[in-house]
Amino acid sequence: MKPDLDHAWLGRGNVFYELRRLNEAFGAYDKALSLNSELAGAWLGRGHLFLELRRYDEARDAYDKALSLKPNLAEAWVGRGNVWQRCGRHEESASDFAKVLAIEPEFPFAKGLLLHQKMLCCDWKEIGDLIEAINSDVASGKRSAEPFGYQAIARSARELKRCAEMFAADNYPRSETPVWRGERYSNDKIRIGYLSGEFRNKAVAILMVELYELHDQNRFELFGFDNGWDDGSEIRGRINKAFDTIVDIRHLDDLQATATIKQKQIDILINLNGYMGEHRTRVFSYRPSPLQVSYLGFPATMGAEYIDYIIADPCVIPPEQEDCYVEKIVYLPENYLAVDTKRLIADRQPTRSEAMLPETGFVFCCFNNTYKVTPEIFEIWMRLLRKVNGSTLWLLESNATAPRNLRQEASRLGIEPERLVFAPHANLPEHLARHRLADLFLDTLPYNAHTTAVDALWAGLPVLTCLGSTFPGRVAASLLQAIGLPELIARSLEDYEAMAVRLAQAPELLASLKAKLAQTRATYPLFDSKRFVRHMEAAYSTMWERQQRGEPPAGFSVAPNSVRGNRSRT
Repeated sequence: MKPDLDHAWLGRGNVFYELRRLNEAFGAYDKALSLNSELAGAWLGRGHLFLELRRYDEARDAYDKALSLKPNLAEAWVGRGNVWQRCGRHEESASDFAKVLAIEPEFPFAKGLLLHQKMLCCDWKEIGDLIEAINSDVASGKRSAEPFGYQAIARSARELKRCAEMFAADNYPRSETPVWRGERYSNDKIRIGYLSGEFRNKAVAILMVELYELHDQNRFELFGFDNGWDDGSEIRGRINKAFDTIVDIRHLDDLQATATIKQKQIDILINLNGYMGEHRTRVFSYRPSPLQVSYLGFPATMGAEYIDYIIADPCVIPPEQEDCYVEKIVYLPENYLAVDTKRLIADRQPTRSEAMLPETGFVFCCFNNTYKVTPEIFEIWMRLLRKVNGSTLWLLESNATAPRNLRQEASRLGIEPERLVFAPHANLPEHLARHRLADLFLDTLPYNAHTTAVDALWAGLPVLTCLGSTFPGRVAASLLQAIGLPELIARSLEDYEAMAVRLAQAPELLASLKAKLAQTRATYPLFDSKRFVRHMEAAYSTMWERQQRGEPPAGFSVAPNSVRGNRSRT
């Protein structure tokens, strides 16, 4: 026995970290550093632990210490880049990821990490070469990009599948010893488990909360497995009331979380994250539930055979793309996206001057996250400003760097930078109310508006989209079909640009569309939450019935419910 082997303690810490046994990992790293205070790998491990615990200053200090000892330690540059990203400092994050590639050009998934940060801060210098390199790597089977960021540039559903399969195999392979071994449960109700890292004031929870509230409590028992935290928000309060049971799994290791889910005898476990946010994909790899379903948070295949189903509609996954999904596809009849019709819109609408908008002139807006804004889309927007005299482009200020870069790009394209106005963060009722200052919402491609399109339509603002070739690029079209406005779906970017000019220059046409939206908002399926929940429950029931009969998962379509629900009014 040699208890003073510093590298052995380091290895022990790494094993505990992989198992998410964080306290034991801390102890092992501390022991390694007590034996050798200049062991860069132990400082690296401490950085990972502090990052996991959201103690970002301490994480950055630990990574800096590792880099002071070993400046070319690529993993430490990745860790520090992740710290900057979590803090919303995307320029610094991109700089660190660029350093990773300078040290190790083929570092797994680093090109995608760099691309995503550059897109978040709209830094498009040399971005074309980076995108070309990533697409080439994905085509040739190289580990170049993580699936979430890749959605913003992917040209096809097949490319997304290839990317996801590589990522899943590399990071979250199927366990050879699944926890669920074929047992049949005999609970009084079908037990639905929703696993999410965002049971708080975040987009997924905002969309899902009314679905939880409207579930048929006579047929279904709801369990929430929370990998995030309670933020004390109104949304979280509604979630707490809607669920029968909420279990905090954030501080459980993967095997403990898996055992906890198994012990609850969950019939259907819903993955609301996919590869987005505070996810726990490895828990699904251990198969704690007979049926595992991907929904909402990640609009693409997860590329993992332990996810049985993905919930969609015929617009976001056309039948000819079914082979681009590892999961079996469940088609809802009208729209796949859950919405909350209890959201309040502030009574007071701000004035244009309060929103820093000019008093007159047409207002194009897009409140999508900045990583969805591509150079191609931005050039179209600048041409629109050139063609529509006195018009303004109103964007969301999602980080401090993007406005500077976009204004510089506008100036380069011959547009006065002040014609770009950036909306600061506002609470949701006020944010919804300020939509009414805009004239037309311009969507992005290849990654559409999702929650932001719902916001605009709920507030009465028409959305102009372009139908893409992938799931994330077809969501706005699905929403427009479900609210009876298919005429706002362009089939090419050329048509998108022409339609935007036409709407801006024909006020009577735009007024008729707004009037139509005001009517269809109250009569079409998109905002009929009770009807939507019945469709979801029919999907869950069919999955469960097949499993109870011993049949393997298979794709199917849910028949439309003939009864329309009562909708909330705002």
